[in-house]
Amino acid sequence: MRFQGIYTPVVTPLRPDHAIDRDRFAAVLEHLIAAGVHGLIVAGTTGEYYAHTADERVALMGRAKDVINGRLPLIVGTGAMRTEDSIHFAECAKAAGADAILVTTPPYAVPTGRENALHALAIDRAVNLPVMLYNYPGRMAAHMDEAFLDRVGRSPNFCAIKESSGDINRLHLLARDYPHIQLCCGMDDQALEFFAWGARAWVCAGSNFAPEAHIALWSACVERGDFATGRRLMKAMLPLMRVLEQGGQFIQCIKHGMALRGLPVGPPRRPLQPLNKEEKRQLAETVTVMDKALAALTREHAFGAGEAP
Repeated sequence: MRFQGIYTPVVTPLRPDHAIDRDRFAAVLEHLIAAGVHGLIVAGTTGEYYAHTADERVALMGRAKDVINGRLPLIVGTGAMRTEDSIHFAECAKAAGADAILVTTPPYAVPTGRENALHALAIDRAVNLPVMLYNYPGRMAAHMDEAFLDRVGRSPNFCAIKESSGDINRLHLLARDYPHIQLCCGMDDQALEFFAWGARAWVCAGSNFAPEAHIALWSACVERGDFATGRRLMKAMLPLMRVLEQGGQFIQCIKHGMALRGLPVGPPRRPLQPLNKEEKRQLAETVTVMDKALAALTREHAFGAGEAP
């Protein structure tokens, strides 16, 4: 499977009582499909999978597949602390008709590279689906290191990696030494660097509420190789990217960003709390500044509807 384009890790809307809002979830999926993203990820970090029950996770897989109905690829996250649980979620994803699965390091355990690889390979053997790896040591406490990559790279199913470490040296390592594993941008404020090193896919949480901006940047750099325009777009988007990647309230910001776009998705799951009044004001101001800068670029270059500069 080849990953190319903008892949949105979908938020999970909640009602005021913190129950999942299935109708609003469907509305979010339709919003993203209409916006032109290239794939959808359910049960990623942005979707707060770690705060869901097993039944909730499985129900969302099926709901997503029914709504998407083949219009876009569906990737389902399998993250869990136990290998047995990750296998269970992978099997449920396959039964639901997922096109690929997302495999990450089990949190808290801090496995060695070999242990982590055996975990991933067990999932692979159970379902035989395309896999996008997800390296996020900031939350999982362990890297998908060379020992891991050397082992899993023997299976053709491990066809991509979302690199979210923030370590630019990891980007160089993957691009240089593991070209058989597709490089996917997983660090928004390094998008230009990923594209320069050959990444053709971007998994970006901000595309939940600003899909047009993310598609424009991806299209400029990847489809047309126009990094001059890409740098201008990146300059306009960078304040928002910094808030999301470095602000410490990532999911809260994504969810409030949806409200700013007229598609409220409720609060985050506890223990997280919604942004306070001042934090909401600051995010709204950042989004407004970005929108104005992007609109100016659009007018300057007379971009067509839905086209990147």
